[in-house]
Amino acid sequence: MTSAEEMQAPRPELLLMSSMAELSEMEARSSKGLDGKAHRREARAAPLGPAYLGQMAGPIYRSTKTYDHVEGLSCCFRQWRATHSHCMLLHGYALAFKFVFATRELDQNNWCMDFGGLKSVRAWLHTMFDHTTLVAEDDPALDTFRSLQQAGILDLRILPSVGCEATARYVFDQVAFEIARTTRGRVWLESVEVKEHGGNSAVFSA
Repeated sequence: MTSAEEMQAPRPELLLMSSMAELSEMEARSSKGLDGKAHRREARAAPLGPAYLGQMAGPIYRSTKTYDHVEGLSCCFRQWRATHSHCMLLHGYALAFKFVFATRELDQNNWCMDFGGLKSVRAWLHTMFDHTTLVAEDDPALDTFRSLQQAGILDLRILPSVGCEATARYVFDQVAFEIARTTRGRVWLESVEVKEHGGNSAVFSA
């Protein structure tokens, strides 16, 4: 992606960083910079607290947060590999997201996840999925989409892969890192569900 395109389509993983100090620390730990793949490795390897490391035994509290179809996350997809289906054509959904958070230790308010601390997540969801076009990084028509973005016809987001399941994993990787960071490992993201509509959804957990 060219510098101009990066300015038009902000790298989503940067939007969940709350300070330049944290950004500098991440860049120092990643020789490839903060592209999607490097950030996913950091998210998996980020040091987490005892609550996360011990999640396989004992009682667990859970809470959920949903951004429903009325949230306004209307975006356009193209799954170029689905040559047997009309899903290879541009098509759109008003996406909904459900996050499941878990912890062993409630905070001082007896909460699992303080939903007031999710403002950055909500803002990132809108940056990624509000009137945007999502295509895979290996889409043969990628140059065409880039040209359309340069012409001001669409707002492009380039993902490792496209589809409901792939989107659930991508969102999980980004948000899991933020939750671990902001709660210092007390809370972990257990799963993300992405709904295309009332009949279709996909869930990713790790």
